[in-house]
Amino acid sequence: MTNNGLDIVIGDANGADRAMQAYLFELSYQNVTVFCAGSHCRNNVGGWKSNLIEVDPTLTGRDFFAKKDQAMAAIADFGFVLWDGKSAGSIRNVFEMLKNQRKIVLYHSVESRFYNIGILDEIMAILNKCDPETFEDINKKARLGRAIEQLRSQQQPALALS
Repeated sequence: MTNNGLDIVIGDANGADRAMQAYLFELSYQNVTVFCAGSHCRNNVGGWKSNLIEVDPTLTGRDFFAKKDQAMAAIADFGFVLWDGKSAGSIRNVFEMLKNQRKIVLYHSVESRFYNIGILDEIMAILNKCDPETFEDINKKARLGRAIEQLRSQQQPALALS
């Protein structure tokens, strides 16, 4: 990744984003842009260029921070997602990338395994391994029903009317 001089866009959240920022900083990697929702970044370990995404101030919580994730998914060529097997935000990001027809490499830390994801069925196969309580929590927080419906309608071929 860093040997290729790739431009990396990354979020500013505590947890996986901050950990990845720290890793990139340790490598002295410079091609990084930190995406932040609102007027300031929560984390920018390397003091890299930041992209402040304007967000409706009436939005709160996940809805507020999802705007920066949507902006990143729109410009990224592909995604790399670290997932602890529970984070709804990480899964929401996978769905956002799929909506933008991007491929994703998902690292599932519980399984210590990488997954390549390019279609809805591939992420659903991973999610179906979750225990029912975890799946329901992710489903509710990430609004999976709506995201799945969007992806399915996107993947349907257009009907030709003669």
